[in-house]
Amino acid sequence: MNTLSRRGFLAASAATLCAAAVPSLLMPVRPARADGHKVITAGKRVIEVKGKAANVFGLHQADGSSGIVMNAGENFRVRLKNLIGEPTVIHWHGLTPPWQQDGVADISQEPIPDGGSHDYDFPLARPGTFWMHSHFGLQEQLMLAAPLIVRDPDEAGQDVQEVVVLFHDFTFRDPQEILAELKAGGHDMSAMAPAPAPEPAAGGSHEGHNMSGTAMPSGQTSHDTMDHGAMGAMQMSGQAAGQMGGMSHLQDVQYDALLANDRTLDNPEIFSVEPGGRVRLRLINGAASTNMWLDLGKLQGKLFAVDGMPVEPVEGTRFEFAVAQRLDILLELPKEASAWPVFAVQEGGRMRTGVVLAAKGASVGKLADMADEDFPAVGVNLEQRLRATKPLSEKAATRKHTMMLGEGPNYVWTLDGAMHGQDKPLAVASGDRFELTFMNHTTMSHPMHLHGHHFQVVAVNGKRFAGAVRDTVLVPANMGMVTIAFDADNAGKWALHCHHLYHMVGGMMTSMAYAD
Repeated sequence: MNTLSRRGFLAASAATLCAAAVPSLLMPVRPARADGHKVITAGKRVIEVKGKAANVFGLHQADGSSGIVMNAGENFRVRLKNLIGEPTVIHWHGLTPPWQQDGVADISQEPIPDGGSHDYDFPLARPGTFWMHSHFGLQEQLMLAAPLIVRDPDEAGQDVQEVVVLFHDFTFRDPQEILAELKAGGHDMSAMAPAPAPEPAAGGSHEGHNMSGTAMPSGQTSHDTMDHGAMGAMQMSGQAAGQMGGMSHLQDVQYDALLANDRTLDNPEIFSVEPGGRVRLRLINGAASTNMWLDLGKLQGKLFAVDGMPVEPVEGTRFEFAVAQRLDILLELPKEASAWPVFAVQEGGRMRTGVVLAAKGASVGKLADMADEDFPAVGVNLEQRLRATKPLSEKAATRKHTMMLGEGPNYVWTLDGAMHGQDKPLAVASGDRFELTFMNHTTMSHPMHLHGHHFQVVAVNGKRFAGAVRDTVLVPANMGMVTIAFDADNAGKWALHCHHLYHMVGGMMTSMAYAD
């Protein structure tokens, strides 16, 4: 991926276990029918990882650039061509299209066959750092993903250089083999970390909490019946519970490398920058299952947007960065001509990747692919500090629901006690102010993503605050709770799932269906 001058912007940057959608409502596959579309091709490619060739997928325009850069106010007129050798469908993560253009197999669209194409056309209402990725089987692990940047035309004259980085976790192994191993009991027990108990809600306690998923938090109310979630959540096996104790389980897939724009630190991408200049980092955690820390090293950054949505600036050198989340960070570079690495480090470990910002003539030394120390688990410390600059309007919730996140033997992951395919869609009506609380009865954290909407984080572990507006939020392990609020303003049927790919394919996915 390349970058332009400081005055320019970047010029290029299991069928999910059968949903219960009615086939006649799906957007049918149809041939491309109109001119004037940007053409994105899903294709095969070969990259080099640590000196070895790897066959992966990619999403590219005709000039070879990865992904799409557009302006807010334009129409998203895109033709997707499929040349990967098998069916696929691409989800426009963070955008809010009409539901039948959301790109989710068996919920909003039939898969595009190999050699086929499909047209999309809908308005782009908001600027932001978004991304696109496969929503079919395990293709996301094979790097079928790319940046999707929607620029704000009002910012076009700013004296800021933009750098877009898409991070991946990479394995030479077949993802289907990994999934089969996990289902056979291959949960990696080595990556464990102490999990402090969540703080009790104001005026409440943790009395009644247990790992069976059968109890409600003290004082919890819901406009939906709780029998299906609270009483039906699958229990973690007794043996696993005994092994875990009070520990959280950080990784269940071991990776060969982390990648930044397809590269390891053996050969990082180097962006030419001006000493004393301003740089906007648009960072995307496109990993299949790895939460990361963004480590700026010697630089101090100002985080001003998450998931494409503006927040009150938070300054720092390290930022938590869960699967599928995005960070927009402003850097004021030192005036000396130097090179500044920007790292992404796996939680609970030292494996890392990154890019280098380098002034002309600066020496770029060899960078180790392991940090000097273990990084902690990614949690909700940053989440609790974030405040939206454009929060939801003050309005009482008209509908509430507590969703139980569950875990069972043989790598089963559930929402409200059901695996995807056996689930009941979450009911919503246009005009609702919906408050949805995720309660995590499992030993792993879960990055929960709601399609077609942006939500505001309004409580963590029962403590209320006016947090960030997002589309993906991490729910901590071992009874962690996060409450989100959103306005039901985009009618249709929308996916709701954990963005850890293997958890989603293992069952942690449902849908939200409007009654109207």
